[in-house]
Amino acid sequence: MFIVVGVTGGIAAYKTVHLVRLLVTGGHDVHVIPTADALKFVGLTTWEAISRNPVTTSVHEDVSEVRHVALGRRAELVIVAPATANTLAAMTAGLADDLLGTTLLATSAPVVVAPAMHTEMWRHPATTANVETLRSRGVHIVGPADGPLTGGDSGPGRMAEPEQIVASALAIVSADGDLAGLRVAVSTGGTREPIDPVRYIGNRSSGRQGAEVAVAAAERGARVRLVAAHVDEGALAEASAHPRIEITRVGTAEELGAAMREAATDAEAVVMVAAVADYRVAEVADRKLSKEDGPLQTLALLQNEDILAGLVAHRAEGQTIVGFAAETPEDDADLLERGRRKRRRKGVDLLVVNKVGWNSGFESGDNRVIVVGADDEVVAEASGSKREVADAVWDAVVGVRSS
Repeated sequence: MFIVVGVTGGIAAYKTVHLVRLLVTGGHDVHVIPTADALKFVGLTTWEAISRNPVTTSVHEDVSEVRHVALGRRAELVIVAPATANTLAAMTAGLADDLLGTTLLATSAPVVVAPAMHTEMWRHPATTANVETLRSRGVHIVGPADGPLTGGDSGPGRMAEPEQIVASALAIVSADGDLAGLRVAVSTGGTREPIDPVRYIGNRSSGRQGAEVAVAAAERGARVRLVAAHVDEGALAEASAHPRIEITRVGTAEELGAAMREAATDAEAVVMVAAVADYRVAEVADRKLSKEDGPLQTLALLQNEDILAGLVAHRAEGQTIVGFAAETPEDDADLLERGRRKRRRKGVDLLVVNKVGWNSGFESGDNRVIVVGADDEVVAEASGSKREVADAVWDAVVGVRSS
């Protein structure tokens, strides 16, 4: 595949060297267009050596070929990584004051952008508006990730890892994969059960694991309907940009249950990752409860429906259903036993169980899970990033469906 990689002036440019290498070793014909500022971080010689192609930086070179038009027309995929706040603004405005800008205007190929900047810049209303405009034009946004930034800061704005960018970009131009054509329903996030207009009963779920499950499925060729309750900022960024993911936002367990039942009607695989509140308040106050109302309020709670059990009870023929369970076990043996009991109780094909605590499971970029199959045997174990866990889950689903 003829791929153009645009590199702009951010410190994350060093990571793009690995991105280009991944594409080249994958058999693709890669042409790098660095901006003048990008060359201050990584030199032209490096880009030529890694891409195995000459690197042109100016519209005034190879004028007879009209190189900026030629590159744009020949490109089957364009990746811009890192994409600075300035680059996003220039793309939105359609500026063409360098070779990368003119190439972007001259191409009809899919464009994938990996933003990288400090958190304040990413959250600025101008950047937010630019990203939304680009998305509305069909530009695919991968990331940014939440993590350490230059200068000792940390937060949303870190460029996604090269492996993730490459996987997302290639998935956009090809629906091939072991889940190609599979219709999937996934839930994520934590439900919030209102107490009054201000307060709610909730949990610490960030929604990142379910989002990664959805993205992993889409990148392996599936068509995904993602039902998302409350999630942390940025958790749905990649899923929102993926052309094979449709997102429905919900708030309460009742809303999530209704949305999942609807999404599951034509799904061949259902994965319930969402952290659903077990209880809701019997009578929701129509105004904020106050100390002026008297002594400590007593809340009567009602048990919410078991959404997963309901999906199993009304499953379509041939449908594979996966449940997730977060537990606080004494040890690994206890974790496995809890997973086995819950799998039997729910009746799912696979039960993914993980240990949670004050510093694990929730609000973390990593996870560690055990996947229990229908015969109560461990069919998979995975630890590492939540994306790695997501792929392990889909590997287990493929195993179930092929058996």
